[in-house]
Amino acid sequence: MELIIGVLIGIVLAGLVSGVIIWIVGRLGLGLVVSGFPPALLAAFVIAILSGAITWLLTTLGLTIDGGIMGGIIHLLIAALVLFLSSRIVPGMMVQGPVGALIAALAIGAAGWLINALLSLFSAGQLTF
Repeated sequence: MELIIGVLIGIVLAGLVSGVIIWIVGRLGLGLVVSGFPPALLAAFVIAILSGAITWLLTTLGLTIDGGIMGGIIHLLIAALVLFLSSRIVPGMMVQGPVGALIAALAIGAAGWLINALLSLFSAGQLTF
């Protein structure tokens, strides 16, 4: 039971952090417009579901995406596609065309990487406030 509660808390926290990242990128005008935090939070969960579905579909078709430059480019294109599809589903979220989707995907990825790195340093005791 504790494991299930831990997983649920992790999902909620990841959704909140992702929602904040999407909201910040939307406020910065980097190819994504979000009308507020509630649509950003909803977008975070929609993006997670769409990403999972696309990953499942590609894996089912036998397509694996490895690392390297080509893997990074393919992941970026998939992230941009997921953002574009999410903007069609989530009211209050708009992607400003394909280039906007690519820029927003890069910004969201960079912000997520930075926050993850800071949280890792904090949890390892190498960063204190």
